[in-house]
Amino acid sequence: MHILFVADPLSSFKIYKDTTFAMMREAQRRGHHVLACEPQDIVWQSGQHVSARVQQVRLTGDAVDWFEVQSVDAHYALKGADAIVMRKDPPFDSEYFYATHLLEQAEREGAKVFN
Repeated sequence: MHILFVADPLSSFKIYKDTTFAMMREAQRRGHHVLACEPQDIVWQSGQHVSARVQQVRLTGDAVDWFEVQSVDAHYALKGADAIVMRKDPPFDSEYFYATHLLEQAEREGAKVFN
């Protein structure tokens, strides 16, 4: 499966306590592809599907350099992910609000979104 995590910047994670990191680690352990983006990476243009600039990452097991970017897709159609997990931490500002509306549109296009 390809699991997309919409979250804060990966470089800001405190992996010793971050539940999103724990979810990513377990997904990778089970053989799934881990994808990541930030709310501001999600876009929707008229006549197109909701897409995002998405990074495919691999968790390294290292405590400092805990992930490496495997690839970047600048126009990843969200409906192509097997699951999208919204994990953005507060504040729940206009950027978050806008992202949730885009994710609702992605659901109408066939994406499976979990918030």
